[in-house]
Amino acid sequence: MYPIIDCHCHVYPSKIAEKAVKGIGDFYNLNMFYDGKAETLLSESQKYGIVKSFIFSVATKPEQTNSINEFIKGIIDQYPQSFVGMGALHPDSTKLDEEIEKIISLGLKGVKLHPDVQGFQLDDERCMRIFEKCEGRLPVLVHAGDKRYDNSNPDRLKKILDTFPRLTVIGAHFGAYSVWDDVSILKGYDNLYVDCSSAMAFITPRKATELVRFYSAEKVLFATDFPMWNIGDELKRFDALDLTDRERQMIFYENACNLFGLNIS
Repeated sequence: MYPIIDCHCHVYPSKIAEKAVKGIGDFYNLNMFYDGKAETLLSESQKYGIVKSFIFSVATKPEQTNSINEFIKGIIDQYPQSFVGMGALHPDSTKLDEEIEKIISLGLKGVKLHPDVQGFQLDDERCMRIFEKCEGRLPVLVHAGDKRYDNSNPDRLKKILDTFPRLTVIGAHFGAYSVWDDVSILKGYDNLYVDCSSAMAFITPRKATELVRFYSAEKVLFATDFPMWNIGDELKRFDALDLTDRERQMIFYENACNLFGLNIS
Protein backbone atom coordinates (compact mmCIF):
# COMPACT_ATOMS: atom_id res chain seq x y z
CA MET A 1 0.00 0.00 0.00
CA TYR A 2 1.28 3.42 -0.92
CA PRO A 3 1.40 6.36 1.48
CA ILE A 4 -1.48 8.74 0.82
CA ILE A 5 -1.60 12.54 0.83
CA ASP A 6 -5.05 14.11 0.97
CA CYS A 7 -4.83 17.44 -0.85
CA HIS A 8 -8.25 18.94 -0.11
CA CYS A 9 -9.64 19.25 3.44
CA HIS A 10 -11.71 22.00 5.05
CA VAL A 11 -11.31 22.47 8.81
CA TYR A 12 -12.91 24.90 11.24
CA PRO A 13 -12.49 26.08 14.83
CA SER A 14 -14.54 23.97 17.22
CA LYS A 15 -16.85 26.84 18.19
CA ILE A 16 -18.06 27.40 14.61
CA ALA A 17 -17.51 23.95 13.08
CA GLU A 18 -21.11 22.78 13.39
CA LYS A 19 -22.49 25.94 11.78
CA ALA A 20 -19.86 25.95 9.02
CA VAL A 21 -20.41 22.30 8.12
CA LYS A 22 -24.18 22.77 8.04
CA GLY A 23 -23.71 25.76 5.76
CA ILE A 24 -21.71 23.71 3.26
CA GLY A 25 -24.21 20.89 3.38
CA ASP A 26 -27.08 23.30 2.73
CA PHE A 27 -25.17 24.96 -0.12
CA TYR A 28 -24.71 21.64 -1.93
CA ASN A 29 -27.87 19.95 -0.64
CA LEU A 30 -25.76 17.10 0.72
CA ASN A 31 -25.45 15.40 4.08
CA MET A 32 -21.98 16.05 5.49
CA PHE A 33 -20.23 13.03 6.92
CA TYR A 34 -17.82 14.59 9.47
CA ASP A 35 -17.88 17.48 11.93
CA GLY A 36 -15.17 19.60 10.28
CA LYS A 37 -12.75 19.56 13.20
CA ALA A 38 -9.03 19.02 12.72
CA GLU A 39 -8.90 16.37 15.43
CA THR A 40 -11.54 14.33 13.61
CA LEU A 41 -9.64 14.65 10.35
CA LEU A 42 -6.46 13.50 12.07
CA SER A 43 -7.99 10.39 13.64
CA GLU A 44 -9.86 9.40 10.46
CA SER A 45 -6.81 9.97 8.27
CA GLN A 46 -4.66 7.79 10.49
CA LYS A 47 -7.32 5.06 10.32
CA TYR A 48 -7.03 4.96 6.53
CA GLY A 49 -3.29 5.38 6.10
CA ILE A 50 -3.26 9.03 5.06
CA VAL A 51 0.10 10.45 6.11
CA LYS A 52 -0.55 14.14 5.39
CA SER A 53 -3.64 16.26 4.80
CA PHE A 54 -3.80 19.72 3.23
CA ILE A 55 -6.04 21.90 5.37
CA PHE A 56 -7.66 25.27 4.75
CA SER A 57 -10.78 27.36 5.20
CA VAL A 58 -12.43 29.89 2.90
CA ALA A 59 -12.73 33.59 3.74
CA THR A 60 -16.24 34.82 2.96
CA LYS A 61 -15.27 38.35 4.01
CA PRO A 62 -11.94 40.18 3.53
CA GLU A 63 -11.55 40.78 7.26
CA GLN A 64 -11.55 37.03 7.96
CA THR A 65 -8.34 36.21 6.12
CA ASN A 66 -5.84 36.92 8.88
CA SER A 67 -7.70 35.00 11.58
CA ILE A 68 -8.21 32.03 9.26
CA ASN A 69 -4.54 31.93 8.31
CA GLU A 70 -3.48 32.16 11.94
CA PHE A 71 -5.92 29.36 12.79
CA ILE A 72 -4.51 27.09 10.07
CA LYS A 73 -0.96 27.86 11.20
CA GLY A 74 -1.92 26.98 14.77
CA ILE A 75 -3.15 23.54 13.73
CA ILE A 76 0.01 22.89 11.75
CA ASP A 77 2.15 23.87 14.73
CA GLN A 78 0.16 21.42 16.83
CA TYR A 79 0.39 18.55 14.32
CA PRO A 80 3.38 19.36 12.07
CA GLN A 81 3.84 15.81 10.79
CA SER A 82 0.21 15.37 9.79
CA PHE A 83 -1.01 18.63 8.25
CA VAL A 84 0.05 21.01 5.48
CA GLY A 85 -1.69 24.38 5.30
CA MET A 86 -3.02 26.60 2.55
CA GLY A 87 -3.94 30.22 3.13
CA ALA A 88 -7.12 32.21 2.64
CA LEU A 89 -7.44 35.34 0.50
CA HIS A 90 -10.43 37.39 -0.58
CA PRO A 91 -10.66 39.38 -3.84
CA ASP A 92 -12.12 42.43 -2.08
CA SER A 93 -9.14 42.77 0.25
CA THR A 94 -7.30 46.08 0.29
CA LYS A 95 -4.21 44.41 1.76
CA LEU A 96 -3.42 41.64 -0.71
CA ASP A 97 0.34 42.21 -0.74
CA GLU A 98 0.50 42.17 3.05
CA GLU A 99 -1.69 39.08 3.28
CA ILE A 100 0.31 37.14 0.70
CA GLU A 101 3.54 37.94 2.52
CA LYS A 102 1.89 36.76 5.74
CA ILE A 103 0.84 33.48 4.12
CA ILE A 104 4.41 32.88 2.98
CA SER A 105 5.88 33.83 6.36
CA LEU A 106 3.53 31.39 8.10
CA GLY A 107 4.87 28.58 5.94
CA LEU A 108 1.55 27.92 4.23
CA LYS A 109 1.99 26.18 0.88
CA GLY A 110 -0.58 27.93 -1.28
CA VAL A 111 -3.95 29.69 -1.44
CA LYS A 112 -7.51 28.29 -1.55
CA LEU A 113 -10.30 30.19 -3.35
CA HIS A 114 -13.97 29.27 -3.76
CA PRO A 115 -15.68 31.61 -6.25
CA ASP A 116 -19.22 30.39 -5.52
CA VAL A 117 -18.94 30.76 -1.75
CA GLN A 118 -16.90 33.98 -1.89
CA GLY A 119 -19.13 35.60 -4.49
CA PHE A 120 -16.99 36.30 -7.55
CA GLN A 121 -16.21 34.96 -10.99
CA LEU A 122 -12.85 33.33 -11.43
CA ASP A 123 -11.78 35.76 -14.17
CA ASP A 124 -13.20 38.83 -12.43
CA GLU A 125 -10.64 41.65 -12.33
CA ARG A 126 -10.78 41.57 -8.53
CA CYS A 127 -9.63 37.97 -8.57
CA MET A 128 -7.11 38.48 -11.36
CA ARG A 129 -5.16 40.63 -8.91
CA ILE A 130 -4.73 37.59 -6.67
CA PHE A 131 -3.47 35.41 -9.51
CA GLU A 132 -1.06 38.10 -10.67
CA LYS A 133 0.43 38.47 -7.20
CA CYS A 134 0.63 34.69 -6.60
CA GLU A 135 2.15 33.87 -9.98
CA GLY A 136 5.53 32.23 -9.49
CA ARG A 137 5.15 32.37 -5.71
CA LEU A 138 2.16 30.38 -4.44
CA PRO A 139 0.03 27.65 -6.05
CA VAL A 140 -3.68 28.45 -6.03
CA LEU A 141 -6.28 25.75 -5.40
CA VAL A 142 -9.62 26.86 -6.84
CA HIS A 143 -13.03 25.32 -6.60
CA ALA A 144 -13.76 24.69 -10.28
CA GLY A 145 -17.11 24.14 -11.93
CA ASP A 146 -20.79 24.02 -10.99
CA LYS A 147 -23.72 23.64 -13.38
CA ARG A 148 -25.82 25.89 -11.13
CA TYR A 149 -23.55 28.90 -11.57
CA ASP A 150 -21.13 30.43 -14.03
CA ASN A 151 -18.33 31.44 -11.72
CA SER A 152 -15.56 28.87 -12.25
CA ASN A 153 -16.49 26.64 -15.15
CA PRO A 154 -13.76 25.49 -17.57
CA ASP A 155 -13.98 28.51 -19.89
CA ARG A 156 -13.19 30.84 -17.00
CA LEU A 157 -10.46 28.55 -15.68
CA LYS A 158 -8.90 28.48 -19.16
CA LYS A 159 -8.62 32.28 -19.14
CA ILE A 160 -6.61 32.14 -15.91
CA LEU A 161 -4.28 29.49 -17.30
CA ASP A 162 -3.72 31.50 -20.49
CA THR A 163 -3.21 34.83 -18.72
CA PHE A 164 -0.83 33.56 -16.03
CA PRO A 165 1.33 30.77 -17.51
CA ARG A 166 3.71 30.81 -14.51
CA LEU A 167 0.86 30.42 -12.01
CA THR A 168 0.36 26.89 -10.70
CA VAL A 169 -3.39 26.27 -10.56
CA ILE A 170 -5.06 23.25 -8.98
CA GLY A 171 -8.59 22.80 -10.27
CA ALA A 172 -10.60 21.02 -7.61
CA HIS A 173 -13.09 18.28 -8.53
CA PHE A 174 -11.28 17.30 -11.75
CA GLY A 175 -11.46 20.96 -12.78
CA ALA A 176 -15.19 20.91 -13.46
CA TYR A 177 -17.56 20.01 -10.63
CA SER A 178 -20.83 18.73 -12.16
CA VAL A 179 -19.76 19.82 -15.68
CA TRP A 180 -17.15 17.15 -16.31
CA ASP A 181 -18.07 16.82 -19.98
CA ASP A 182 -16.84 20.39 -20.59
CA VAL A 183 -13.15 19.88 -19.82
CA SER A 184 -11.87 19.49 -23.39
CA ILE A 185 -10.64 23.10 -23.47
CA LEU A 186 -8.35 22.42 -20.49
CA LYS A 187 -6.15 19.95 -22.35
CA GLY A 188 -2.38 20.29 -22.27
CA TYR A 189 -1.74 23.08 -19.75
CA ASP A 190 1.59 22.67 -17.98
CA ASN A 191 0.44 24.96 -15.16
CA LEU A 192 -2.76 23.02 -14.38
CA TYR A 193 -3.17 20.24 -11.84
CA VAL A 194 -6.50 18.83 -10.69
CA ASP A 195 -7.70 16.95 -7.64
CA CYS A 196 -10.31 14.18 -7.57
CA SER A 197 -12.33 15.45 -4.60
CA SER A 198 -16.16 15.52 -4.70
CA ALA A 199 -16.23 13.92 -8.13
CA MET A 200 -16.09 10.14 -7.86
CA ALA A 201 -19.40 9.98 -5.97
CA PHE A 202 -21.15 11.51 -9.00
CA ILE A 203 -19.47 9.89 -11.99
CA THR A 204 -18.70 6.32 -12.99
CA PRO A 205 -15.29 4.74 -12.40
CA ARG A 206 -14.88 4.67 -16.16
CA LYS A 207 -15.51 8.41 -16.44
CA ALA A 208 -13.13 9.15 -13.57
CA THR A 209 -10.46 7.01 -15.21
CA GLU A 210 -10.98 8.89 -18.47
CA LEU A 211 -10.49 12.20 -16.64
CA VAL A 212 -7.25 10.99 -15.09
CA ARG A 213 -5.97 10.00 -18.53
CA PHE A 214 -7.24 13.26 -20.07
CA TYR A 215 -5.14 15.37 -17.72
CA SER A 216 -2.47 12.61 -17.33
CA ALA A 217 -1.79 10.94 -14.00
CA GLU A 218 1.18 13.26 -13.39
CA LYS A 219 -1.29 16.13 -12.99
CA VAL A 220 -3.83 14.54 -10.62
CA LEU A 221 -3.86 14.76 -6.82
CA PHE A 222 -5.79 12.51 -4.46
CA ALA A 223 -8.27 14.39 -2.28
CA THR A 224 -11.37 13.68 -0.19
CA ASP A 225 -13.00 17.09 0.44
CA PHE A 226 -13.26 16.45 4.20
CA PRO A 227 -15.71 16.83 5.92
CA MET A 228 -18.06 16.08 3.02
CA TRP A 229 -17.45 12.36 2.37
CA ASN A 230 -16.47 9.27 4.31
CA ILE A 231 -12.74 8.88 3.69
CA GLY A 232 -13.00 5.10 3.45
CA ASP A 233 -15.69 5.41 0.79
CA GLU A 234 -13.57 7.81 -1.23
CA LEU A 235 -10.66 5.37 -1.14
CA LYS A 236 -12.96 2.58 -2.34
CA ARG A 237 -14.16 4.76 -5.18
CA PHE A 238 -10.60 5.52 -6.18
CA ASP A 239 -9.69 1.85 -5.96
CA ALA A 240 -12.41 1.12 -8.53
CA LEU A 241 -10.62 3.21 -11.18
CA ASP A 242 -8.81 1.28 -13.92
CA LEU A 243 -5.35 2.67 -13.19
CA THR A 244 -1.89 1.18 -13.17
CA ASP A 245 0.12 0.85 -9.99
CA ARG A 246 2.41 3.60 -11.26
CA GLU A 247 -0.52 5.96 -11.83
CA ARG A 248 -1.85 5.28 -8.35
CA GLN A 249 1.54 5.95 -6.83
CA MET A 250 1.78 9.32 -8.54
CA ILE A 251 -1.76 10.37 -7.62
CA PHE A 252 -1.63 9.15 -4.03
CA TYR A 253 1.56 10.97 -3.04
CA GLU A 254 4.31 11.57 -5.60
CA ASN A 255 2.64 14.46 -7.41
CA ALA A 256 1.92 16.32 -4.17
CA CYS A 257 5.47 15.76 -2.93
CA ASN A 258 6.92 17.09 -6.17
CA LEU A 259 4.55 20.04 -6.45
CA PHE A 260 4.87 21.23 -2.85
CA GLY A 261 8.36 20.00 -1.95
CA LEU A 262 7.16 17.53 0.67
CA ASN A 263 9.19 14.74 2.24
CA ILE A 264 7.16 11.89 3.70
CA SER A 265 9.96 9.42 4.40
